[in-house]
Amino acid sequence: MTWIPPFLLLGAMVGGWEAFARLGGVENYLLPAPSEVAQALVDDRHLLLTDTWVTGREVVLGFALALAVGIAIAIVLHLSPLLRRTIYPIVVASQAVPVIVIAPILVIWFGFGIAPKLIVIALICFFPIVVNTLDGLASVDRAQARMLRTLDASRTDVFRHLEWPSALPYLFSGAKIAVAVAVIGAVFGELVGSDAGLGHAIQIGTAELLTARVFAAVFILSAMAIALFGLVAAVERRAVPWANGGSPESPMSKGDK
Repeated sequence: MTWIPPFLLLGAMVGGWEAFARLGGVENYLLPAPSEVAQALVDDRHLLLTDTWVTGREVVLGFALALAVGIAIAIVLHLSPLLRRTIYPIVVASQAVPVIVIAPILVIWFGFGIAPKLIVIALICFFPIVVNTLDGLASVDRAQARMLRTLDASRTDVFRHLEWPSALPYLFSGAKIAVAVAVIGAVFGELVGSDAGLGHAIQIGTAELLTARVFAAVFILSAMAIALFGLVAAVERRAVPWANGGSPESPMSKGDK
């Protein structure tokens, strides 16, 4: 029943929004009522469905790219202290450059296809994956690591049976953050240069004062982010069942079974 209070609060907010939009004397092109947004979802369903497919594909592929690159960077930095001291500050500094500034440059370099969108999404998503995974790899119990070495475990064995399982809960924490903001990267990329997608629909709807359609596109983007977050969380529950216990010994015991 933990879902009841949020839904009650959401219902009250939507009801208040509906009443204000209907009775507050606000023009619908400035603030459409929720019922008008729902009507736009129905009336423009074919357009929005096509745009949702475009943006959804960009988000999934961009997130997958960020996941692969982020995990690879985290492992390399963990295994090489020299590279960590050299590259990690650059990884952190990369987040100081606004993506909205980089996006137009990527369009100039790669054109108006899907490539600039994927790069923008990956740039937004990879940082929490790298940081959380790196912290997870460094969080292992040193006593367990020493015990494995006394049993003649190689560096690869220590990584495979101890460090990587211990890092998985951290990795999924970073992945949940990344997938939730991936839609932002997709919208950034589409606003800069695209002829399809929900970001493009928002841009056109804003220019034509089709505010209800704009709100409908924002609603779909929010639903997409929530759904992807829930999907990653579901995978986490299956992939790291020991994480809920919070026991440092759990990864080892999992591997021993």
